[in-house]
Amino acid sequence: MPTEHHFSRALGPGLFFAAAAVGVSHLVQSTRAGADYGLALGLFILLALLFKYPAFRFGPNYTAATGTSLLEGYRRQGRWALVLYGVLTLGTMFTVQAAVTVVTAGLANVTLGLPFDAITTSALLLGVCAAVLAVGQFHWLDRIVKLLVVVFTVSTVIATLLIVPTIPWSEMHWMLPAEAVDQKTILFLAALVGWMPSAIDIAVWNSLWTLEKARDTGYRPSVRESMLDFHIGYIGTGVLAFCFMLLGAGVMYTSETEIATSAGAFATQVLDLYRQALGDWVAPIIGASALAVMFSTTLTVLDAFPRAIATLVERFRGEERPADERERHERTLIYWGAVAVLALGAVIVLHFLLSSLSAMVDIATTLSFLTAPVLAILNHRAMFQSSVPLADRPRPWLVVMSLAGIVALSGFALYYLYLVVLG
Repeated sequence: MPTEHHFSRALGPGLFFAAAAVGVSHLVQSTRAGADYGLALGLFILLALLFKYPAFRFGPNYTAATGTSLLEGYRRQGRWALVLYGVLTLGTMFTVQAAVTVVTAGLANVTLGLPFDAITTSALLLGVCAAVLAVGQFHWLDRIVKLLVVVFTVSTVIATLLIVPTIPWSEMHWMLPAEAVDQKTILFLAALVGWMPSAIDIAVWNSLWTLEKARDTGYRPSVRESMLDFHIGYIGTGVLAFCFMLLGAGVMYTSETEIATSAGAFATQVLDLYRQALGDWVAPIIGASALAVMFSTTLTVLDAFPRAIATLVERFRGEERPADERERHERTLIYWGAVAVLALGAVIVLHFLLSSLSAMVDIATTLSFLTAPVLAILNHRAMFQSSVPLADRPRPWLVVMSLAGIVALSGFALYYLYLVVLG
């Protein structure tokens, strides 16, 4: 058993996972699922959590077993795997950052009473997040994320417990009725599953955070410790997904309220519905929860994409090994260049797509949904390389679960493309 002292030094990447995951997928998509369908999509949320579990797990599992990042596992499969990951990253990073940032901006404007439009607040938020990363680097990021995860978890659970008694259970569908399965519902399911609990990119991010945590503390966790840390984050994201679905079902499902299309209007709508259901006193709890959720997501995503890009460039150059001073300097330059490009690109995306929050979120989540099978295959293959000790490779049940997830995600993606192209 890991000692409490050692595990406290290993704890962190799993909470980073939760911070990055519990954002738009939960606050917007899970809330929309509850608002539009009651509890009928709960089974799909559960299936997404189960089918994606192996792909997410293999990120920290590979790193703890080999001492290298999952991108090294991609490199060992061939340069084509790195190229593929790079293309998928460049294809999704700007819409993902834009989506999480603008939702955060809408909540900040409403909760804090900021007198700015959504794009201005988004730019300011990206500047604040960049400053946090510049001043505190990973050390501050680790501590800020842990605090935010605690705040949004406690406040969300409290809000859910307050809402549960008000849910009209007799009017809820527990399964999706056959007559409700139309093209609109299928397209929304693709968006919901795309980021439930998040995009599979986070497996790579999680492996990079695991390495950075080890560098920061000087302690390399065992596979067992890394898996315990991962499961705390993963199970927590699952629980919170159902919390937000219940919140949406409790305050919106019977209200015949249409989900707002702008970030600010959506934030105002959510807070107003909670006030109507529970009273004005609950607004600070909901506001603190929602803002903590989204700020933590914006912060971790702004760190993760550039961290992955900097590491990707290094892997194109060769095998992963301890970097010398020159290489660390180059990595830092690439990281900050990527931060600047990502922030600027996100603002540009907002300029062109801000007119519809739901459309922009659906684009970002659907892109992640379509790339999920590809990344799941890469992660599965990485775990069976010679660099992974036999004792740390997936057990038979996990292999079956991983293959089943790949088949399910691939089948759903193909069906989605069929609907879009021929439907």
